[in-house]
Amino acid sequence: MKKIGMLGGMSWESSLEYYRLMNEIVKDKLGPTHSANCLMYSFDFHEVEQLQHKGEWTKLTQVMVDEANNLKNAGAQCIVICTNTMHLMAPDIIEATKLPLIHIAEVTGDEIVKSKIKKVLLLGTKFTMNGSFYHDKLKDKGIETIVPNEEEQLIIHSVIYSELILGQIKAESKQAYVDIINKYGKLGAGGVVLGCTEIPLLVKDEDVEIRVFDTTGIHAKAAVEFAISN
Repeated sequence: MKKIGMLGGMSWESSLEYYRLMNEIVKDKLGPTHSANCLMYSFDFHEVEQLQHKGEWTKLTQVMVDEANNLKNAGAQCIVICTNTMHLMAPDIIEATKLPLIHIAEVTGDEIVKSKIKKVLLLGTKFTMNGSFYHDKLKDKGIETIVPNEEEQLIIHSVIYSELILGQIKAESKQAYVDIINKYGKLGAGGVVLGCTEIPLLVKDEDVEIRVFDTTGIHAKAAVEFAISN
């Protein structure tokens, strides 16, 4: 099994899910006494969040690259960024480490292709919804990506940073997400990409009228499959 290098702590709530899922998937695939061969660097998310909202992406990129290299030096054979937004730095990390990086948008796109859905709604932080990495990766696979309007994006982003990263699950926030998802389902989206690793803590497949793509689960599974492949 290859050693997985995980960049976590963004937030630790979702990193906990990554660790749990990876170990459960390894156990399921290899047997009950097996567990994931992994390393994790866990950021102090307060510092990351402050830099994000100040727009200091160059500094964030250097921090991410430095810690990815530390994982490599500790023996990691691939990199997993345990959050969606910080995939903005994926090209820099690949260039610096020369390690395989399991890209969350790439593997999510593969799952969407399997479902034969051609248009999806993307939810996430405002940085993810307005960034290009999901749109570009999915477009390359023949998938159209739409995002909520500006007012709805503010709701999505605010719930992530003021509630979900703190482990708070509120019924009214869940209903707001469900209403937005179902609205765009009626406007032609065949599925919704939960493009923030905390959103699956709030919204489940059975809550909405269209197909849910849980990027945390998809990403964790893809990382394990890479790690145990020959």
